[in-house]
Amino acid sequence: MDLLEVKNLSKTYGNGEAAVHALKNVSFRVPKGEYVAVVGESGSGKSTLLNLIGGLDTPTSGKVWIDGRDIFSMKERSLTVFRRRSIGFIFQSFHLIPELTVEQNIIFPLLLDYRKPDKKYLEELLRVLNLKERRRHLPGQLSGGQQQRVAIGRALITRPALILADEPTGNLDTKNTSEVVSLLKEASRRYEQTILMITHSRSIAQTADHILQVSDGVLTDFGRCRE
Repeated sequence: MDLLEVKNLSKTYGNGEAAVHALKNVSFRVPKGEYVAVVGESGSGKSTLLNLIGGLDTPTSGKVWIDGRDIFSMKERSLTVFRRRSIGFIFQSFHLIPELTVEQNIIFPLLLDYRKPDKKYLEELLRVLNLKERRRHLPGQLSGGQQQRVAIGRALITRPALILADEPTGNLDTKNTSEVVSLLKEASRRYEQTILMITHSRSIAQTADHILQVSDGVLTDFGRCRE
């Protein structure tokens, strides 16, 4: 069963001779539970693709279905609620709230939705992310790798259908990069999360189940990686 379907997705900025065609008629499908890497150079259109899939931007043309829902047919309020409940975002910059503890940052998306956290699931996430001993710490008391693990926990806490990760290891050293990539892969396996990760690194992309490449707004499917 496909969790994500992108069909004929295009995005153009500007008009006439000044027009920039950031995405050109992109189509692909991602089955539930698959971990997909999208590779491409800076300015290739890969971040535009992620923003469109996440409903953070609107396409010039084309469709995106997530878990059977046509996201661009929704009204703005409905899309906001759907995005909050069904999509988890992980960015290169951690975007943690400095005044909140690790635990509070992780459960923050639930509080926005007026929902109480599942305590058992929260404890499991803290254990899997190796943050149990840091749960009362503030972001400023954590290393970069620990902060990114908090960001991953925040993305997972709502049990979203789809995780969108935009260069999640861009600010990390080699050791923390390896840990974060392993955590994403484990999330895909353990929680049947569908993950779409943008990266410029071929070695990181090789850890995924499937590799897509975006170049000058055009998508190439390199297919499944070997197990």
